[in-house]
Amino acid sequence: MRVNLLVTAGLGAANVNGAALPKRQANASLATLPQYDDDPVSRAASVEVKRAGFLYGPSLMGDAAFFPTGSLGTTTVNRDFALFYADHAPSTQRAILDHRTASAAINASGGLNSLEDYVTKLYNGQWKTSVPDGVYPGVLTNYTQDLYFSMERLSLNPYPLKRFSADAALPFLVDDEIVTKLSGLTLFELQSSGRLFVVDHSYQAKYAKTERFGAAATAYFYLHPKSGDFLPLAIATNTEANLVYTPLDSENDWLLAKIIFNGNDLAHSQLYHLVASHDVAEIVQEAAIRTLSDEHPILAILTRLMYQAFAIRVAGTDLLTKPGGSIDLYFYLNSTGAAQFVAEFWRNGGGNYESNYLATDFAARGILPDASSHLPQFKNFPFYEDASKIRESQHDFFTTFVDSYYPAASDVEADTEVQAWFAEANGPAQVLDFPTTASKPVLVEVLTHFAFLCGVAHHALNTNNAFAALGTLPFHPFALYQSLPTEKGLTDLLPFLPPLEQALGQMDLTARFNCQDLDLTNRTLIWAFSDPALLGTLKPEVGVAAAKFKEEMEAFSKVVRGRGFGENGLSEGLPFVYFDLDPGTVPFYLAI
Repeated sequence: MRVNLLVTAGLGAANVNGAALPKRQANASLATLPQYDDDPVSRAASVEVKRAGFLYGPSLMGDAAFFPTGSLGTTTVNRDFALFYADHAPSTQRAILDHRTASAAINASGGLNSLEDYVTKLYNGQWKTSVPDGVYPGVLTNYTQDLYFSMERLSLNPYPLKRFSADAALPFLVDDEIVTKLSGLTLFELQSSGRLFVVDHSYQAKYAKTERFGAAATAYFYLHPKSGDFLPLAIATNTEANLVYTPLDSENDWLLAKIIFNGNDLAHSQLYHLVASHDVAEIVQEAAIRTLSDEHPILAILTRLMYQAFAIRVAGTDLLTKPGGSIDLYFYLNSTGAAQFVAEFWRNGGGNYESNYLATDFAARGILPDASSHLPQFKNFPFYEDASKIRESQHDFFTTFVDSYYPAASDVEADTEVQAWFAEANGPAQVLDFPTTASKPVLVEVLTHFAFLCGVAHHALNTNNAFAALGTLPFHPFALYQSLPTEKGLTDLLPFLPPLEQALGQMDLTARFNCQDLDLTNRTLIWAFSDPALLGTLKPEVGVAAAKFKEEMEAFSKVVRGRGFGENGLSEGLPFVYFDLDPGTVPFYLAI
């Protein structure tokens, strides 16, 4: 007697050879663990049917996680793509229409002839149907501030930021006279006191490129010993003349250096998000599908969180990474270079599971907030403050979930399907850095991280953020359009910036990532676990935990939406208002 819970959760009941999967009677729909199943033989047979039809195929968008194949795998991908297309076709059409409207209006006004034109003409009165909320307040007015540039590392993309240890070798040196003027300390003193940080994109030098221009920049940041502000210290381009820029350079030189760096950082954020969220979550789910019965409560939860997920790499291949796709059209790295990034980061940390738990990862890079540490602390860390709050609520939910199904530690040991899932993840699925032994605490952490990847980490680097802040022009171009200077003394920034049609192409692409209508649905993070069909299969305690999570996320959404600038002109320590992780806006799943 089998019921296919994945039909309820959205996976469908397709199987091998067209035969119907055996199903449980309609009045026996509760999720169960295998040791309590009333028909273990049929249950095990259903898992074997899935194993025969849901197979590991070649990766997409770079050599990373396997992609589903086999009859059931292909059916699952096709089902997800149909759902994805129905959701995103309207946003694509809105972006295309807004693109045409903006192109006609800006060409009629004489085009882009100044930095101010990039702000006013590209954004004012444009993109009203595809991105009606526009960009975050402060993004277009304060982008030239050094605090804006540095605090992007603590909000929009914190993942490549590291604190230098006292004995670490520095990739480049900065004249101590300059460092002292800026910080009051020498470079060595900043480093030895734990105040020196780095974002190093020099690895991008080896990737294949388009005919456009860019760098492989490395930037230093520091915590000022008096103000406590987190500020930029220097940027090395690591390209051609390898100039090292600092805030003491001319306004044009320093602004260009920050733009150069942001091009590298933007490429990192978009490709890293693919590896660290999509690839990782997908392969963990693939292993679960092949080992957990459709009646297993864990698979029901995972499937809920993976709504449409197997469509993304198909759609991404078609839109972004195929030859002649958007990466070849607009970025500095070409589609081959993007695939090189994916393959390298998958195997060198980005694809890891356990070591990328939020606190574990941030502690390893020396940026985890810790009031008990002897190291200087950030005054504000907007991403961590928001992300950790959401993760705490996710952790609470999964603690209740695991306790409700596994009252004793021995219950996990007796769950042969969960044991098989862990073995599959560490074996045929080749999940990197996945825990080897299942236990109650381990299950809580595994499930919490899974939900965090789908509902937090992904949206911090993509979705609405791409247009609203992370990819705004003129400060974050996909590529430059003139070779880098060989000496300082720049008089004109415009030749480096995207011409009108290339700028609109960048905006069109990021507008397609915008999920503007989700706050009108039950697919935002608020609703992650509050699905009646799902909860109808789970224990009552889980429903109570889901309601608690929903209440906490609704309250936090009100906090985020109530943000604005204080008397000091800042919001959460930022010169712009940070809305990235509003649970009432972001999806609970890997939306795009």
